[in-house]
Amino acid sequence: QLQLVESGGGLVQPGGSLRLSCTASTYSLNYYGIGWFRQAPGAEREGVSCISHLDGSTYYEDSVKGRFAISRDNANNTVYLQMNSLKPEDTAVYYCAAAGLCTLVPDLFGAWGQGIQVTVSS
Repeated sequence: QLQLVESGGGLVQPGGSLRLSCTASTYSLNYYGIGWFRQAPGAEREGVSCISHLDGSTYYEDSVKGRFAISRDNANNTVYLQMNSLKPEDTAVYYCAAAGLCTLVPDLFGAWGQGIQVTVSS
């Protein structure tokens, strides 16, 4: 079973940066579309970004375009989410997930990490 693990979260001031990592110990991520999602308290889980395993295409939710960047390091079996110019409204638990396609629809992903907290506050 594919098990994903996120790391790199924490507390950052507005305007700061964080880099989240998503890795798997038992299976290669090279064969999966990998998405990043987030869920703020009282809100539904929403798609943030996705990277295709087929052609490397990337997709972003409108509010993070130009600030976040998703990338793959196949040699290290890791997918990154570089988050710049962070805003308080980016505060949420962030999850990575794997699927046979690349989409920002959470219901289409079958394997999920446990989530990691990102807090943007002064």
